Amino acid sequence: MTKKKKIDVLLHKYVPKHVLLTKAEAEELLETYKIRYTDLPQMFEKDPVAIAIGAKEGDVVKIIRDSETTVSQINYYRYVKKEKV
Repeated sequence: MTKKKKIDVLLHKYVPKHVLLTKAEAEELLETYKIRYTDLPQMFEKDPVAIAIGAKEGDVVKIIRDSETTVSQINYYRYVKKEKV
């Protein structure tokens, strides 16, 4: 029997930094933009990065992507939800 090697997806050069927001930070984000959780783009709870950072349904993840052509970085947000089976 062969043992599968675990790969840390967060160390891949094409995976930007992902940060799990606290509930207070998520609420502040929603208030700032006058939106609801469901207005944010979604990522699934079983996404490899969501698993790696411990994101669960209802969490908000901030994605920080470095930019070589505009500002120093661009922030994206994702709402974590369960995948329908």
